[in-house]
Amino acid sequence: MAYLKQFLTKKTSVLSRSTKVTRLTVINQFFLPDYAPTGQLLEELANQLKGNFSGVEVFTTQPSYAFKQDDLPRWEYQKDIHIRRSKSASSGYGRIRSKTVSGVIFFLRTILHLLRYSSRRQLVLLTTAPPFLPLAGYLVSLLCNITYVCLLYDLYPEIAIELKVVKKDYWLTKLWNHLNHLTWKKSAAVIILSSTMRAKVLKECPEITSKVFVIPSWADPTEIKPMPKQDNWFAQKHDLVDRFAVMYSGNMGRCHDMETLLQAMAILRDTSIQFVFVGGGDKRSYMQTISQELGLTNCLFLPYQPKENLTFSLTACDVSIVSIDERMEGLVVPSKLYSALAAGSAIAAICPAHSYLNDIFAEAKCGSTFVNGNSEGLAAYLYQLSQNPQLAVELGQSGRAYCIEHYTIEKVAQSYLELFKSLLR
Repeated sequence: MAYLKQFLTKKTSVLSRSTKVTRLTVINQFFLPDYAPTGQLLEELANQLKGNFSGVEVFTTQPSYAFKQDDLPRWEYQKDIHIRRSKSASSGYGRIRSKTVSGVIFFLRTILHLLRYSSRRQLVLLTTAPPFLPLAGYLVSLLCNITYVCLLYDLYPEIAIELKVVKKDYWLTKLWNHLNHLTWKKSAAVIILSSTMRAKVLKECPEITSKVFVIPSWADPTEIKPMPKQDNWFAQKHDLVDRFAVMYSGNMGRCHDMETLLQAMAILRDTSIQFVFVGGGDKRSYMQTISQELGLTNCLFLPYQPKENLTFSLTACDVSIVSIDERMEGLVVPSKLYSALAAGSAIAAICPAHSYLNDIFAEAKCGSTFVNGNSEGLAAYLYQLSQNPQLAVELGQSGRAYCIEHYTIEKVAQSYLELFKSLLR
């Protein structure tokens, strides 16, 4: 007994000195080369943290977010990161059901993966892609001694409730909430992206106050940096060099307020302002259809761009749009804000009056926010900037400086590393 106690004490002291005896496993349904923002962010985070662990492993699927591809290697090393890809799942169902089916299959494969490799000393980071993925950590921890951290990009089932996909008093909703609470309580930590999201989580489960940490997303200002439009091939290709361009880049989903923007476009239909939409999502076809019905000729729709093209697409505009549906405040966080800050463009945000975005804009002096439904105010602001492009430049410069000070991968990754070290002591 005395020998065993001495051995355990020695092992604990070794762990407290360094994280390098520990393997970091990152699990997310999407990863590069897929276009999903979570996959791109986690690739950057993994590369930033890899020198502090004995190894970094990513468990993901074949690309399925914006395009489907099943021919990437099942196992490969990229920049000293071991990537394991589960085969992507497809079905003949509609979009929502198909996403649910593929998410469930990845969830089950994640459990099998964790059980298979549970003998390793590892710290597991589980995201909400798919939304119920952290539950895999809880279930495996009942059988194996693993340390897992939940990274909440979205809050479910609250989003599904607000979108009227499920009812609040439905048995499945109550079960999901119960399992969320069990998962969070047994986790080593819960990472969330904003102050309003933290308030939502603690309202649901106040017992985890001590283990909830707000760590924001980020952008890389060394990769995404301003450039003159005349030197930008993307701006040249799409005839944006001599036009005042307003861009929405990313997912046009049900969690985003596209209606307020659409009405602002209609107000500005007779101006020279060009609206550009880059990306996809459930509301993309709706935006295209309504634009055509209204006879709007001042809008351009383009597909998702590969990561290597983002610098050129994001800097081809004068103003970037960030939007969140009023019901989604505290449930989702728009990652496009950080890339827009890095790009050095002025930003107009559509959000509720109590959104955390209002505080960021007040500090960063990067643009202005507009409450949901205030299309007239948004249109007037965009027109004002189009008539005073130098003001847009100054707002963009201020926002980029704020990004460099607060939202670089180096600064944010340090917050992750300090948290992980504290958990392993």
